[in-house]
Amino acid sequence: MTPATTLKVGVVGGSGYTGGELLRYLRSHPRVTVTQITSRDNAGHYVHAVHPGLRGRSSLQFIHPDALTTCDALFLCLPHGEAARQIDRLAALAPVIIDLSADFRLHDSDAYARWYGGDSDGGGESDGGGDARPAAWVDRFVYGLPEVNRDRLRGASCASGVGCNATAVNLALLPLARAGLIDYAACAVSVGSSEGGAVVSTGSHHPIRSGAVRTYKATGHRHGAEVALILGAGVRVHLAITAIEMIRGVHVVAHVTTNAPLTDKELWRLYRGAYKDEPFVRLVAGKTGMHRLPEPRIVAGTNFCDVGFELDADDPRHVVVVSALDNLGKGAAGSAVQCLNLMCGFDEMDGLDMIGVYP
Repeated sequence: MTPATTLKVGVVGGSGYTGGELLRYLRSHPRVTVTQITSRDNAGHYVHAVHPGLRGRSSLQFIHPDALTTCDALFLCLPHGEAARQIDRLAALAPVIIDLSADFRLHDSDAYARWYGGDSDGGGESDGGGDARPAAWVDRFVYGLPEVNRDRLRGASCASGVGCNATAVNLALLPLARAGLIDYAACAVSVGSSEGGAVVSTGSHHPIRSGAVRTYKATGHRHGAEVALILGAGVRVHLAITAIEMIRGVHVVAHVTTNAPLTDKELWRLYRGAYKDEPFVRLVAGKTGMHRLPEPRIVAGTNFCDVGFELDADDPRHVVVVSALDNLGKGAAGSAVQCLNLMCGFDEMDGLDMIGVYP
């Protein structure tokens, strides 16, 4: 796509957390103007009524989805299944579509039917309702992880969202997987409450969530499908997902058994080789200091994923890899904006060049 000087962008379903995060990133984007944002329940209200951080920084008002008009690009922040049901209408309104839902992440129909084809508890396998997505659209979507699909995203017209847990695991293990070194990886994934979305549920109710260390999916989390997609179906990786008292963030501790002994120098060579040119992956693997390994609080509000590792001094085939990202940033809206930049030929860091707040 050859863009105009400034793209006119719309956000569909913008009252949730990812919609607000998109607005926060895009308002500082030098090549983008957000011209419309939809919400059935909030039509007519200013966006700062729902996203108070934008008070004084955006004069946009929500419009009803039926009032959506043509623009240069659309971000879709819709509930599961809605993007697939509406894709023909939405694609007719914009030449560039970035869907933050899971509707087009998996091309394989059997895998999609298994994990997303019906109702589920929101964290695991579906009830096997099949794949009702329009087949003509499935293969048009590029999986929106720039660190893997950068070349495919350049000039693409459709990009899918990424799963936040999957992205933290994939970026943690990708260098080892590419080198064919993973015999087995067991990943303990801790997640913040914003991962559950803005709609109140039993699991997000404050008395339940406060103080929680609640493993809600010890096996079979649906994001495992994306891990297999990126690392390879033959790479043995198991995920256990635990809700903790944190608002933003995904934290992964992966115990990896390698099929060959490694040294510290070899690990550094692998990870530096994979990420030295990646603008949003930082290596954090110090020998001393309080922040010698990744921590979600450090990357909150940013598009960074921090990755670190430690080799077991007593077993050179045991590597612990740690990663951290903001589930609303690199795990959702940040990656979506990064995709837009690649799809439209912009600087990849446009709208995303921000650092976290500490402490």
